[in-house]
Amino acid sequence: MVKKILVILALVMILFTGCSGKNNGGNISNVQIPDWKPSELFSDDDIEAAYQTIKDYFSSEFGGCTLTMLYYPGDACADEFNEWAKQYDADEAIVIESSFDVDASGGDGSLNPDSTYDDWKWILIRNNGGDWEHADHGY
Repeated sequence: MVKKILVILALVMILFTGCSGKNNGGNISNVQIPDWKPSELFSDDDIEAAYQTIKDYFSSEFGGCTLTMLYYPGDACADEFNEWAKQYDADEAIVIESSFDVDASGGDGSLNPDSTYDDWKWILIRNNGGDWEHADHGY
């Protein structure tokens, strides 16, 4: 009887582990990143680190979605960057734009199934030149 209970418990644990309510993460395997005009605000390493922060977040939080493009909108957005930094009480902010596809599941349920999102913004912040942190995303 004890063996049966242990087997049932093990099966239940496997079932819940495999069905945690999230899809298995967003697909970032073929993200296109077009060349960007050199920035006077951020080094290439800063921008690449921002891209990686977004890819890490997307891959863990955007199950059922495929990230197709990331791009730096350019230094002309400096005022917007400053507004975000001020809003989040950070030294710096950067906004990266993206496109991604959503499969039939609708991602986590908040996105339109079988659709493409273009010009989706990712707001990242940092202090003292540290690592970029995800602050917000959306339109």
